[in-house]
Amino acid sequence: MLTLCYQMEVPEAGCDEAGRGCLAGPVFAAAVILPPDFAHPMLNDSKQMSRRNRELMRRVIEQEAIAWAVAAVDAERIDRINILNASMEGMNLAVRQLKVRPGLLLVDGNRFKTTLGIPYKCVVKGDATYADIAAASVLAKTHRDEFMERIAKEFPGYGWERNMGYPTKEHRLAVARLGVTPYHRLSFNHQAGQLDLFAEEKASK
Repeated sequence: MLTLCYQMEVPEAGCDEAGRGCLAGPVFAAAVILPPDFAHPMLNDSKQMSRRNRELMRRVIEQEAIAWAVAAVDAERIDRINILNASMEGMNLAVRQLKVRPGLLLVDGNRFKTTLGIPYKCVVKGDATYADIAAASVLAKTHRDEFMERIAKEFPGYGWERNMGYPTKEHRLAVARLGVTPYHRLSFNHQAGQLDLFAEEKASK
């Protein structure tokens, strides 16, 4: 059972990101302020939820949250500032878009930096502990999946509608066959493990 938030004295925004470990596509970040009486048995760390339940929960969060926002940082920016900084930048962008200014940011993970002048607390595995971070994880994940499905039609062949840009065998083999796209993160090693993949294929024949 998730705890609603870290404290109740000031409005608190849970913050999380999705797509940090992908080879392609933006990293998405979300910030969510939940009402003090919010509770939903389906809400959990987005990674522990089925796709159907994430989509259902997205609608609930967007309808019932006091404030919510989602921001994306594209592949070119990720290559320029690195994925960690891009993830933190995305969360800052999402917080800036909130219609209610929070008094505390509750951030999933162990590192964060901000110029917003808002106190923050980092929580490792916060998306499995606090409901407001879990809600942010759901929004970041569902909005990103929606984006990846859309660009999969623009660049078919990479399986983005299934792998969402993560470094699956399907995705890596597609990069070897088709090359990279404008959505690929060029600072990531797209060839890592490639020879091993081919060796696995030959061994299985």
